[in-house]
Amino acid sequence: MRPITIKQIVEITGGTLLCGNEMETIKNFCIDSRKMAKDMLFVPIIGERVDGHQFIESALKNGGATLTQQHEEKEDVHPWIRVENTIEAMQKIAKWYRMQMEFPVVAITGSVGKTTTREMVTRALEAKYTVFHTEGNYNSQAGVPLTIARMTGEEEVAVLEAGMSQFGEMSALEEMIRPDIAVFTNIGVAHIENLGTQDNICKEKMELANHITEKGAIVLNGDDPILMAHKGQLKGTIITYGTGKDCDYRATNIRIEQGKTKFTCSYKGESFEITMDVLGEHNVLNALSAFAVSGWLGIPMKQVCHQFEEFEGTRQKIYSLENYTIIDDTYNASPDSMKASIRVLSEIPCKGRRIAVLADMLELGEKTEQYHREVGAFLAENNIEELYTYGTLSAYLLEEAKKTKSTIKGKSFMDREELLSFLKGHIQKGDCMLLKGSNGMKLSEITTQFLK
Repeated sequence: MRPITIKQIVEITGGTLLCGNEMETIKNFCIDSRKMAKDMLFVPIIGERVDGHQFIESALKNGGATLTQQHEEKEDVHPWIRVENTIEAMQKIAKWYRMQMEFPVVAITGSVGKTTTREMVTRALEAKYTVFHTEGNYNSQAGVPLTIARMTGEEEVAVLEAGMSQFGEMSALEEMIRPDIAVFTNIGVAHIENLGTQDNICKEKMELANHITEKGAIVLNGDDPILMAHKGQLKGTIITYGTGKDCDYRATNIRIEQGKTKFTCSYKGESFEITMDVLGEHNVLNALSAFAVSGWLGIPMKQVCHQFEEFEGTRQKIYSLENYTIIDDTYNASPDSMKASIRVLSEIPCKGRRIAVLADMLELGEKTEQYHREVGAFLAENNIEELYTYGTLSAYLLEEAKKTKSTIKGKSFMDREELLSFLKGHIQKGDCMLLKGSNGMKLSEITTQFLK
């Protein structure tokens, strides 16, 4: 972040300086007192379990300044700024700082695939530009301002990720990001427990495009029926991508050859053969969105093609071990992402058995059992021989899979250590094993044990 004075922060937030020098400057936010430095502004966040205000004193031992919403007066050499709400104050600063940036900003949202799409868009744009991008999962109400604060102004384009789980959150993110290009990957049922319906999820996510100008663009997954049904509420240039014949950027002839995904990408009469080092049709769609964004920003398709040849991504990892293959997709799970991973397992070259290890999908609301059963039926329709589940909800998944296809071997586990012990003794040479579940189920710990 370019230096901002305490005086500017007071003006931007509408706060009150309780003490300290108004001409001191800060260059970044900090929400973890252990990482505080003298050029940072500490933002104490009130969480469900911990109130960050209790760490202000320890944070300021390293210098810097702090926001507070719990103090009316203070005497200290360090600046204390009284605000109504610390997170909202940080967001106001981020919004102001974003408006100082003159390069184009791309924002990505969707129920599934945000992070991989963000990584692919970044990779595509790097064919021509110096690209700033979100790191990790900093796509939330607190994460986005922390991300914006890392901008220096020297970048040529930025790619930011926007995630939400409640009504009103996307509007707040859009106010900070102010994207020139908005990418919508899909509308699933993640967070439907809070938002009620997929239509509500779609409407909330489309808040991201509120201020897209005629110079900007909206990039939509043309294969997603809910996005297409709601595209009429969007204003501005709309670019679609997908496998349908009406999509602007279209993928055809999708196939897996020698462990790589290959497809033909077509746009306005041009066609190119693309090879990617990641598997699954969902990743083809993610790549198409990257072609759409880079094309809008003036990068020829031919120049982008080679950018995906060695792309790995950070979410789905495929480990080819000495005797077997593990597909680790344990970061999170929804019905759509479960199905995408099942397709990958079904299509991956495998000399032994295809084994799915699936854990509960969380935060799906009152239709939780139905969603698990739908995934179970879907799995039974694919080329998978064995299914082992972990958790009470995924037991429905196994039950439905066996009901749909009686030849599937499987067992339901309620203890993760018991599941791990079973898998260690069960896996054989040549097998391919998928591990997938919501992050809260901690299925990644099984992957870690196998990698050891």
